[in-house]
Amino acid sequence: MLNSFMLRLENTQRSPHLLLSLYLSASLFYHSLLYFLLLQREIIHLMLACGKTQRQIETWFRRRRNQDRPSRTKKFAEAAWRFFFYLAAFMAGLACLVDRPWFWDHRECWRRYPVQPMERAHFWYYMLELGFYGSLLLRISVDIKRKDFKEQVIHHLATIFLLSFSYCANYIRIGTLVMLLHDSSDILLESAKMFNYGTGWRKMCDSLFVVFAVVFLVTRLVIFPSKIIRNTLLLSMEAFEPFPGYYFFNILLMVLQVLHIFWACLILRMVCKFLKGKLEKDERSDEESGVEEEEEEKGGEENTDQGGDCYWGKSKDNLNSKISMLTNSCVLNNLNHHRSSVAKRMRKAQ
Repeated sequence: MLNSFMLRLENTQRSPHLLLSLYLSASLFYHSLLYFLLLQREIIHLMLACGKTQRQIETWFRRRRNQDRPSRTKKFAEAAWRFFFYLAAFMAGLACLVDRPWFWDHRECWRRYPVQPMERAHFWYYMLELGFYGSLLLRISVDIKRKDFKEQVIHHLATIFLLSFSYCANYIRIGTLVMLLHDSSDILLESAKMFNYGTGWRKMCDSLFVVFAVVFLVTRLVIFPSKIIRNTLLLSMEAFEPFPGYYFFNILLMVLQVLHIFWACLILRMVCKFLKGKLEKDERSDEESGVEEEEEEKGGEENTDQGGDCYWGKSKDNLNSKISMLTNSCVLNNLNHHRSSVAKRMRKAQ
């Protein structure tokens, strides 16, 4: 299909930018692997049709693909609105809990359970958090995709189920403590991201990251299991006998604790790199960040080398190695099958 498309393009008189744009539009069904699936013959056709060198063709496709990647401004905006939400939610939760007896004595969470009237402030605190995590789950497909995408989905689902079930089972008191504990470290995380995506605030970002790492490890790995999980597993049995909801609620808390351990490992890796002076980016950064860094290194050389047999030989070997790595993949096999079937149909039509 692409070969016949390129043959038609060679007979037209159009600008190089338009030719490349048309070629890119014809390849949308495997656009994410376009850079690796460009065959030598197709690159040669593009070179002849556009009057450009191979380096210029590859540079055009790289820059065009980079336009779809999230910019630092978008990342900053995402971190900013989450920071303001976590700050507002934490302050509101602290204001409505600091003078409540179960905030200081956790046995009060189960006193006279299940006959515990819900205060209006706690109701709106629940609705605020539930709406926020619901929006995160709905927007996760369009937000910046990071390496812990699956863990984020599991976290959002577990949190929504926890909030919904605790509201229905009147676990309001313990639920408010869980929300307040989680918001305390998320404020520092989003503020560190804001300074990281800004310019000239490296020292402030490093300081906030250190504070965040300490707060996260203390709240998620010490306070959460020793106070919250112990409270729901053991202290609650002093007030009532276990029922199915008791096991369901504690299983969800265990899921959150497993995710806490996973993220704690990432944070400890970042701390080790920070102490060695090798920390340059978030361990959870978007999936294509590694590829983007390699391409930036290549981009610094694109003005010094515009062609030549030596470069063509190196690029050809590099392209051949990438294609050979993909020959066993299902995507490439399906693509070859599709192209062969189209070629057979075209021969029959002729």
